[in-house]
Amino acid sequence: MALSPLNQRRWRNFKANRRAFWALIIFSFLYLLSLCAEVIANDKPLLVQFRGEWHVPFLQFYPETAFGGDFRTEAKYKDPEVQCLIMAGGSEACWDDPEGVLAEATASGTALGEPIEQGWILWPPIPYSYNTINDIGRAAPSPPDATHWLGTDDTARDVLARVIYGFRLSVSFALIVTVLSSIIGIAAGAVQGYFGGLVDLIFQRIIEIWGASPQLYVIIIVAAVFTMNFWLLVGLMVLFGWTSLVGVVRAEFLRARNFEYVRAARALGVSDATIMFRHVLPNAMVATLTMLPFIVTGTIGALTALDFLGFGLPSSAPSLGELTQQAKQNLQAPWLGFTAFFTFAIMLSLLVFIFEGVRDAFDPRKTFQ
Repeated sequence: MALSPLNQRRWRNFKANRRAFWALIIFSFLYLLSLCAEVIANDKPLLVQFRGEWHVPFLQFYPETAFGGDFRTEAKYKDPEVQCLIMAGGSEACWDDPEGVLAEATASGTALGEPIEQGWILWPPIPYSYNTINDIGRAAPSPPDATHWLGTDDTARDVLARVIYGFRLSVSFALIVTVLSSIIGIAAGAVQGYFGGLVDLIFQRIIEIWGASPQLYVIIIVAAVFTMNFWLLVGLMVLFGWTSLVGVVRAEFLRARNFEYVRAARALGVSDATIMFRHVLPNAMVATLTMLPFIVTGTIGALTALDFLGFGLPSSAPSLGELTQQAKQNLQAPWLGFTAFFTFAIMLSLLVFIFEGVRDAFDPRKTFQ
């Protein structure tokens, strides 16, 4: 679908802002990578060939019996015996000497002198998930090495894997909360500013009372009563975050409600909803977009703070706030603090640059050469 001339001008202005344009490319690339986190960092193989059949363990459950084992529970693919069963075609000798059978099968293609149909395993680039407890053979947290590029945390989980999953979680959480909060806040501010009078007065008193509610205490109470999860925390953040855009949108609508084109539209019988969201709202978007970077970065900061204090997502979740808490508790492991700092610094800087470019692209007074 072709863009309108106005949107084409906005896109040209955004591209002309080199810092914002490259920030968008880098951030989009990182976020798309994080959306494929299960393919990049996982303790389950991407692909397994066993006796001529193809298996996709990271997407589907396979019991150990599917590879010639004895148990109907999910196969533990890092177990040497399971790897031996897969690579040696399900040879029963794997239960006695898996390493020897694997060596013989690899060297000659036979196990115990009998022909076998060898299989193979394709692992992700990082063979650990965010919750994988690794046998590192020393005290945790362990420093970065060739196996764990950013080291491990105090429960021997791979830090790089947790950063990838945590980046996806934080950005997705912030975007969902921002979109939902913006929809409610813009609608409420538009109604207040456009109609004014008693409607505006009642809404303002409601917002003042609601804004005075202690958000942190409410979240603590809810966390004590219910088991906190992603969507419950999204609902709580939207519940208290929608008021952030109301004042800006309300002011723009109060200013524009008496403009000549609005009066002309009313005289022609155009509906209030059409005037509000087709004619007045586009003029209020510059001020609205100015606030969006603060909402996005503030939401990420709020999620991190709640996880740091222990009132956010469960401790098993790949939270960057939990990584920050570990950095505070393990000062002898500086790689945890450096990882958390640079992750937040890069993520928030890219977001601010992008939204600055969007704001300037929507501003009719700014034109980039």
